[in-house]
Amino acid sequence: MIEVMQPTRPGRPDPRAQAQQAQLAASLAGAVDLAAVKARSEAAARAQSAPPPSAAAPTGAPGAAVVDVTEETFQAEVLDRSFQVPVVLDLWAEWCGPCKQLSPVLERLAAEGGGSWVLAKVDVDANPALAQGLRVQGIPAVKAVWQGQLVAEFTGAIPEEQARQFVTELVRATTGGAVPEAGNDEAGEAEDPRLDAAEAALERGDLTAAEAAYQSILDAEPDHPVAGLALRQVQLFRRADEAGPDALAAADAAPDDVAAQARAADFLLGTGNVEGAFERLLDVVRRTAGDDRDQARRHLVELFGVVGDQDPRVAAARRQLTLALY
Repeated sequence: MIEVMQPTRPGRPDPRAQAQQAQLAASLAGAVDLAAVKARSEAAARAQSAPPPSAAAPTGAPGAAVVDVTEETFQAEVLDRSFQVPVVLDLWAEWCGPCKQLSPVLERLAAEGGGSWVLAKVDVDANPALAQGLRVQGIPAVKAVWQGQLVAEFTGAIPEEQARQFVTELVRATTGGAVPEAGNDEAGEAEDPRLDAAEAALERGDLTAAEAAYQSILDAEPDHPVAGLALRQVQLFRRADEAGPDALAAADAAPDDVAAQARAADFLLGTGNVEGAFERLLDVVRRTAGDDRDQARRHLVELFGVVGDQDPRVAAARRQLTLALY
């Protein structure tokens, strides 16, 4: 069952989703690169001030449930919008016969969605840089974007029933079908200077100060809706930073060392390779028993909490974990 997303501050991204985009710089210092976090924060802020998508808006117009996207509008209509609702990219071309079968189906489903998700249509011939950046191998290609990152995709025309299932599961795993309300500036919690201090430390790359700031908030308010999640995020940053790029080679050289596998998983998650982090620990669970297996399981569940159950990749990995255990 998908958990309800934790409340966040106005104009700020979900701290669990932030963890998905955090990256480590591939340098000798191994310092955390917070540029991705800042970019996501700015995109989320723009999404807060933008009107929500509307099924009533004319098809193709900005803010509609179905929009035509170009390289110039991709940031606003896809990346920024994905902080409000999931965005499904339909990559097509005029000469593509299967595209003409799939596109009308997706457009109809988007209209039925009533603004709970957006269909963004991209003509790959007119926007070759987008097609290249999205690594399009063939069309029609469909890719789902949520909070600034790709979370699901498929290639080729599929029956309407399968397309409906795709978008239904996407919406259920992200927003649960909630449609953002225009002008809902009071939905978030009040500004908290304690969070400002923690986030300022993050922006300057001081993970020690950020961790201390979030911990201080939790000491005074154990049930704080943001600090607990953000603290786990920062702790992951620190572990990944300490592990460094050599963690992967060390883990590969010692496949039976569960601690080494956990460090490698931390590094992978810190660099944005969510599936790789999960799969490394799932592999340990599958081939070990006793304390080793339980150690790997507990670390994997901890990483689930950092990413968040609203991410479809967590749901998929949980299913794999269940199969591995039982």
